[in-house]
Amino acid sequence: MNQILFAGVIGLFLTLVGTPLLIKLLARKGYGQYIRDDGPREHHSKRGTPTMGGIAFILATIIAYFLSKVITGKPPTFSGLLVLGLMAGMGLVGFLDDYIKIVKRRSLGLRAKAKMAGQLIVGVSFAVLSLQFADNRNNTPASTKLSFVQDFGWSIGPVLFVVWALFMILAMSNGVNLTDGLDGLATGASVMVFGAYTFIGVWQFQESCANAQTLTNPAACYEVRDPLDLAVVAAALMGACFGFLWWNTSPAKIFMGDTGSLALGGALAGLAICSRTELLVALLGGLFVLITMSVVIQVGSFRLTGKRVFRMAPLQHHFELKGWSEVLVVVRFWIIQGMCVIVGLGLFYAGWAAKK
Repeated sequence: MNQILFAGVIGLFLTLVGTPLLIKLLARKGYGQYIRDDGPREHHSKRGTPTMGGIAFILATIIAYFLSKVITGKPPTFSGLLVLGLMAGMGLVGFLDDYIKIVKRRSLGLRAKAKMAGQLIVGVSFAVLSLQFADNRNNTPASTKLSFVQDFGWSIGPVLFVVWALFMILAMSNGVNLTDGLDGLATGASVMVFGAYTFIGVWQFQESCANAQTLTNPAACYEVRDPLDLAVVAAALMGACFGFLWWNTSPAKIFMGDTGSLALGGALAGLAICSRTELLVALLGGLFVLITMSVVIQVGSFRLTGKRVFRMAPLQHHFELKGWSEVLVVVRFWIIQGMCVIVGLGLFYAGWAAKK
């Protein structure tokens, strides 16, 4: 359990101290955010704010994870390494996108096909590898069964699993990306979800089927390969995002960019897949789903009827254009995200209690 504490604290410290150094470096190189002219007018003042801040919490998370292993003498696990690899790989795709935006001074970075190709390569690699590395109980990091609070139903097979995992990775990474439109919004929401996954990992470790002989309720045990290590990864991410939020909250001194948003979404999907909570993540990350759906509804409505449902999509900008201040939108959306996490954790516990 000390691993979780060390990972969270180290991640927090590294981003608190390291982010301002990154801000100075990015500002010196002129790597500032490009702001679209068709967005809310209040955002024009943000033009030039250093971006690619996701570098800070990606590096902090990886360092915090490995330092926690060195301090406690515990070895890394395949599940933990795969989630970190997915995060870093998606972050690299986002970094290339951000870098092109900055160099060419345009709001669009990588071409759509190139960006999608990068995400597909990273996502498929994760999905294929997650079905390898079985432990002594024949558990691999991921399962070919669908899951909510645990695996259920029949196996969908490796091919359909890769398609399903890829869908989750793309959905969550682009969901966080769409949410990252206001200072601190995506970062604060991510802190809550990673906190939830820290709890889930600890609970699954305590109720693991590997310890079935000592459990009071063996029927409700969890077949997860490395639950405690997933909690370590989640704690490192939570701490790193928390420290980054100090500099990212309004008025933001730095933006995470696609570097950060794609990485966070990838990490969320990876944690959900490896902890066997694939469908639950849609509730735990409910704000990301809500904002993504607002874009789907807006685009679908405009193409079918020629009319817009919202003044602007994603949803947070609709409320800005209605007159809400940026801080008001962020705080209220954080409250929505907090309620999603509470309901999600409640259902997770209820799933266990129902088998008692």
